[in-house]
Amino acid sequence: MLELLDPPDIRVRTGRSGIRMRLTAPPGPAQREQFARFAQSWTPRLYSSAFQLCRDWHLAQDLTQTTLTKLFVNWSRAASSDNLPAYAQKVLLRVYLDHRRRRSSSEAVPGRLREPAYTMSPELRLTMLDALDQLPARDRAIVLLRYFADLSVEQVAAELGVPVTVVKSQTRRSLMKLREMLRGDRAALFA
Repeated sequence: MLELLDPPDIRVRTGRSGIRMRLTAPPGPAQREQFARFAQSWTPRLYSSAFQLCRDWHLAQDLTQTTLTKLFVNWSRAASSDNLPAYAQKVLLRVYLDHRRRRSSSEAVPGRLREPAYTMSPELRLTMLDALDQLPARDRAIVLLRYFADLSVEQVAAELGVPVTVVKSQTRRSLMKLREMLRGDRAALFA
């Protein structure tokens, strides 16, 4: 009887645990085309942000793919957001933080992985990435969102769900730590 009350495009399924889940209908052809255009134009930016968060090209690919999958599944909600790229970045950040919470995220890959060639001083870039890698996950996320994704303090606070004062103080502390770690390379990094 309850199935009659549900809109026709929504199905309800009961899982093994007895929890009822609502499954929305897959996106139509127009929504698929809209998603394909968005994915084509924003995948490189999402991939770059994912790499800056995790410092692993293969994990960055996985995080980007998971983000795009989550966006596609909920495309009607995502497409109706005011700022779709910011919405996608927030989904990516949550996917990254979910990954970090899992036990398997601490697995190490043996050997050296091939990374793409950089056009500007790869040694300095690696030095900066090593310094960023030494920051705790939330501090690294704050610095990357503020200075690599060019978000305001208020936007970073909204993305991470923390007060603005926390973002300001953590940014200040993180920059002080980075200055200390990069003391010898600062002239070359900021030339």
